[in-house]
Amino acid sequence: MTSVDVGRDFESAARTYSAELFRFAYWKVKDRGLAEDLVQDTLLRAWKAWASLKDRHAGKSWLYRILRNEIARYYERARLQMQEGAELDELPELGQTGVEQGVEMQNLLNALPEQYREPLLLQVLGGFTCAEIGAIMSLSEAAVMQRVSRARLALRKLAED
Repeated sequence: MTSVDVGRDFESAARTYSAELFRFAYWKVKDRGLAEDLVQDTLLRAWKAWASLKDRHAGKSWLYRILRNEIARYYERARLQMQEGAELDELPELGQTGVEQGVEMQNLLNALPEQYREPLLLQVLGGFTCAEIGAIMSLSEAAVMQRVSRARLALRKLAED
């Protein structure tokens, strides 16, 4: 594959998946600007390694894995920047956006434990199968199915309350 073909192939994948990646990042960090930055960082990392991707059909899950790593890097840097002696009331709240906080579904999803929320979001927003989510999160397919099922049950219970 020539470098022109690689560039076109990457551009096609970036155009196809960037909106999905943004939605996933936005649900994770709850800040539009930060989500855009994380997607840009993801696409930059992906571009640098795109030629080495052997299976182009795995491109979507590969991009989501890179995005998850970028989000983790962001939170690790944010955690390291917090001051040791600061009171909790003085710490800045990450991702407060105002209007978006009023959305009931977002509040319900935020109430879910991370281990259940993330696979559910990957399934609903990303359209991934349980096997693909397992590959992204380094879990077995059965574990993903269990987490998604528990997430849906917990959402129903929260919505009833």
